[in-house]
Amino acid sequence: MHMQDSRWSTASAVAPGGPIGTAAGGGRGDGPRQAPLRVDAQRNLEHVLRAAREVFGELGYGAPMEDVARRARVGVGTVYRRFPSKDVLVRRIAEEETSRLTDQARAALGQEDEPWSALSRFLRTSVASGAGRLLPPQVLRVGVAEEGGAADVFDAARVPQQRVQPGSGELRLVSDEGAAGAASLAEDTGAAALLEVVGQLVERARAAGELRPDVSVSDVLLVIATAAPSLPDAAQQAAASARLLDILLEGLRSRPA
Repeated sequence: MHMQDSRWSTASAVAPGGPIGTAAGGGRGDGPRQAPLRVDAQRNLEHVLRAAREVFGELGYGAPMEDVARRARVGVGTVYRRFPSKDVLVRRIAEEETSRLTDQARAALGQEDEPWSALSRFLRTSVASGAGRLLPPQVLRVGVAEEGGAADVFDAARVPQQRVQPGSGELRLVSDEGAAGAASLAEDTGAAALLEVVGQLVERARAAGELRPDVSVSDVLLVIATAAPSLPDAAQQAAASARLLDILLEGLRSRPA
């Protein structure tokens, strides 16, 4: 899932998750409106989005638009009419999946009284949905900063890092271009909201003594991505995901002294 920073910013003019159509004047000075898509155009859009989720989930965000068009059974020109660049389509999918994960985290936080039950429920639900394969890069690229220095763990030139603030064990989005650029990137895909609510799940489980003290938000998100393999057989994929997640959950739990 390698993506240049400039690509993400190029797509930022597109409203996240918003309808795609031809802008029309409101006629009353109340700003532009989005004209509804024709039935066949709406159907093509749904096919493209479904195909993009499948293709990017299997091959990563580096997969070409031609693969998306082939899976959607439309011409590549149809895909580009809906999404003027691949970056716009990538952002749309990343936003939707990030929003879905955030909703799942909030549901677990609000409906489970036990901290470990809330965290494990979020992990199981998220892994089962397969959303971990479609998280935006700035959520998964993790760099650990020591006080007085920073470790360049992944390719910092491509995506912002997440650093653990000294003494807190929690993540802050940081970028070579400065905090303002990182904040803008996080806001574009809803990553900041996801990090915030998952952080609450982590803090509750850690405070209850049920989570290893060295486990951070980044570790939890990496578990989601790692435990959601893409296998050709659906039953085999579900079984492999469940087995792998059981092992990873045991690794996250604290052990009695």
